Amino acid sequence: MEAKYDFTRKFREQILQCSRCGFCQAHCPVFGSTLRPSYNARGKMLLLKEVMDGKLELNDELTETLFQCTTCASCFENCPSGVNVPQIIKQVRKDMVQVGSCHPAFVGMNDVLSRHTNIYMENEPEDFDRERNQKAEYVYFMGCVGQYRQDEATEAALDLLDRLDVDFTLIDEVCCSGVLEDVGFEINPGLADKNVELILATGCTTVITGCPYCFRTFNGKDQYVKLREAGIKIVHMSQFLKDFDLPVKTDQKVTYHDSCDLGRHCGIYSEPRATIRKIAPNFVEMPHHHANSLCCGAGGGVRGAYAKNSIAMARKRLDEVEEIEADVILTDCNSCVHNLGNAKLRKQKFKIHTVTEYVNMLMEDAE
Repeated sequence: MEAKYDFTRKFREQILQCSRCGFCQAHCPVFGSTLRPSYNARGKMLLLKEVMDGKLELNDELTETLFQCTTCASCFENCPSGVNVPQIIKQVRKDMVQVGSCHPAFVGMNDVLSRHTNIYMENEPEDFDRERNQKAEYVYFMGCVGQYRQDEATEAALDLLDRLDVDFTLIDEVCCSGVLEDVGFEINPGLADKNVELILATGCTTVITGCPYCFRTFNGKDQYVKLREAGIKIVHMSQFLKDFDLPVKTDQKVTYHDSCDLGRHCGIYSEPRATIRKIAPNFVEMPHHHANSLCCGAGGGVRGAYAKNSIAMARKRLDEVEEIEADVILTDCNSCVHNLGNAKLRKQKFKIHTVTEYVNMLMEDAE
């Protein structure tokens, strides 16, 4: 019998491979904030087996369960059966969109990016007092969150590139639209083509991204293959910064949050720590770090659709900052900074910055 849904055809064996052991429950940030068994990976795989057996349909009744996942890959990282839950969930969401079942927030996101150039519908982006679309060796790609919500961190990143005498330009960038694939839709080809055209026109050799998701999208998606075919390297700012000698030090107690996109999805752990250790002798890890880092709750569309649960996940992460009595928590993801900042309680005195923002602050103070 022909499979009714694409997820069945593509991932049937993986779903059946799930041993229902429950190891994922201890690592799922959504379960940790809701205590709902159907929200963790095991619960989702059990429901999908029912769908494959014809006992359930993919419909609106499953929206709350199947769209409430940050795709953080913590379950996959700790699954003894090797079930790639994030890939399965993304395909299931595509199937649900095909049959007309999707969370309204994600339908709205897709609609926004069909009519606007960014997820916030902003018509006048911050120009950061810099010319764009110039010939340069490097292009710095900010990303939607960096350009429209964490503009102070982006300004600091640009200032730091200037301080390091980097030959770079900005472009009139539009949303990479990679996030649409997390919530059941497809990358917008018009937006992707616009970014590719503008990047190629600069004659650059390297694109530096401030956003881990843009980094993943440029490096892994077919819509951006022309950049790779042109020999243009795509690096994240954390990779770019690690080779510089930084003439500043701080005596503050500093810790680091591994974002899911940069860490578990891309395997980038050592580079940011190499930079931090140059400037912060009092660097200390949180109880959960590297591949076991706690998710901040912003990914997979959860921040937009389930804000309360997203903030609850972020607060669990900030509890660890308090536990080790750090003065500063650094990360390399603007979305993480944004969500952790929204979750921070007034009584919590530590500061939250991107690594580039913090380095720039130290260099500015030293001048």
